[in-house]
Amino acid sequence: MILIGDSGVGKSSLMNRYMNSRFDSSSFTTIGVEFLNKEIITEGRRFTVQIWDTGGQERFRSLRTPFYRGSDCCILTFALDDRASFANLHMWQKEFLHYSDVAGLANYPFIVLGTKADRPEHTRQVSNDEIEEWRQGNDSMCYFETSAKDNTNVNEAFQTAIHLMITNSKNQIHKRHSEQSVDLSSTSGSQGKVSCCSS
Repeated sequence: MILIGDSGVGKSSLMNRYMNSRFDSSSFTTIGVEFLNKEIITEGRRFTVQIWDTGGQERFRSLRTPFYRGSDCCILTFALDDRASFANLHMWQKEFLHYSDVAGLANYPFIVLGTKADRPEHTRQVSNDEIEEWRQGNDSMCYFETSAKDNTNVNEAFQTAIHLMITNSKNQIHKRHSEQSVDLSSTSGSQGKVSCCSS
């Protein structure tokens, strides 16, 4: 899965909290792309989760966009105390859809995270109503308010992302099988004839 969003919203802190159960208040800006692996067991199966943390500054675009293609889930991030980062969600979504070559919102697992939920309420710049309106305009995307500092909803958010990835993978396999199947009961065309090919 890949984490994208404005620089400074806390993507690296989220990744480190989930992957290493650690929070570093002195973390630095990500240069380019960094990733971590974690072995998990869910739904009775073992998976290796690889999370890619991308640099949010414009100058890192050419470094991060090649990693969009092939990712199984996109986590869009903004900081609850930074209105500009919320306003830029559409830009990040558009960039991802362009470079990842996925079919669209309805066919790909996205999650949006509001970070820094531990900050005082008076510093909040994005209201719940604004977030809900954005969600409704974006296929009712899953949303969590998170804090890497006090570990609010971090595990829940990533576990949901993993579940969506697994579900989407199963749906894609089912879709491929359905497209490749042959209806032997069909009576259209040459009635009673079945053409079989073997390798």
